Amino acid sequence: MNLFVLMKRTFDTEEKIVIETGKIQDDGAEWIINPYDEYAIEEAIQLKEKHGGTITAVTVGGEEAEKELRTALAMGCDQAVLINIEDLEEPDQYSISQVLYHYLKNQEFDLILGGNVAIDGGSGQVAPRLAELLDIPCITTITKLEINGTDAEAERDVEGDVEKIKTTLPLLVTAQQGLNEPRYPSLPGIMKAKKKPLEELELDDLDLDEEDAEPKLKTIERFLPPKKEAGKLLQGEPAEQAKELVSLLRSEAKVI
Repeated sequence: MNLFVLMKRTFDTEEKIVIETGKIQDDGAEWIINPYDEYAIEEAIQLKEKHGGTITAVTVGGEEAEKELRTALAMGCDQAVLINIEDLEEPDQYSISQVLYHYLKNQEFDLILGGNVAIDGGSGQVAPRLAELLDIPCITTITKLEINGTDAEAERDVEGDVEKIKTTLPLLVTAQQGLNEPRYPSLPGIMKAKKKPLEELELDDLDLDEEDAEPKLKTIERFLPPKKEAGKLLQGEPAEQAKELVSLLRSEAKVI
């Protein structure tokens, strides 16, 4: 089985974001594999252990993403591909899906796995866009996956309920929390990862011009959410408190 995992390099979930002059400052920031992509990696490893095959981890970004790809290799992926788009200014979901499409359309794949969303952007658009370009089925937010030959059965989270879907390979799925428990890279895995192949490609290698991958969205402004103000304690009898609460909701919170 030929398995491909889409992964993204994101800020550590505990990293404090700093914005200056409209840009996120990443100097000295800690970076990790997008947590939802770790579920996709783990699921690919378990499928390989059950059915055999090869796992290729693919990311789109800059050279610094090699560290996260090596982590994926240490977890159990067989090879990795870094598609360098450092020359592409502020790529959006359209750009990334186009780049991935031009790479994957020339590959033989049975199953493509990715995270449900990236914790930085949170759009969840890249995988469905890619599936549409590749003209293959797509199941998002899966919490269970079974493969039997060319048949696939998945369960997906639908806001507190479960939807069961049957389809066939080739297929693209996105992983939701609860699908599995990602493993930590072992010391032998880390040592082996240093010798596993990691290929770096440019847009020219994909026969893709920068103009064809130019983003469709433009970021106008970036800002942090306002700091929470301290709560107010209402004094007096219950009737007086209720009257003051209504007044505050109208004059300050402006919700009534």
